[in-house]
Amino acid sequence: QVQLVESGGGLVQPGGSLRLSCAPSGRSSRFLLMAWYRQAPGKQRDLVARITTSGSTTYAESLKGRFTISRDNAKNTMYLQMNSLEPEDTAVYFCYARLGLTDYWGQGTQVTVSS
Repeated sequence: QVQLVESGGGLVQPGGSLRLSCAPSGRSSRFLLMAWYRQAPGKQRDLVARITTSGSTTYAESLKGRFTISRDNAKNTMYLQMNSLEPEDTAVYFCYARLGLTDYWGQGTQVTVSS
């Protein structure tokens, strides 16, 4: 069973940056699609960005220019560089990956933007 592990969350001041990482806990075939989602308290889980094996990316319109998704296929690892963070970015960030016809989710990492 593949498990996804996120890291890199934490508390940051407005205007600051964080870099999230997501990797499988064990050996795994290359994920076809990987993505970041986020869920703020009392709100639904929304797509942040996704990236294919070839590197094609899609972003939530409101986050373009501040967030950058990337992946290292050799490590089967995905990253999310978040810059110019705002209090509205506070949420639990979840890693998602598709392997074949199966969807996998990480347990989430908390990002809090506050002064």
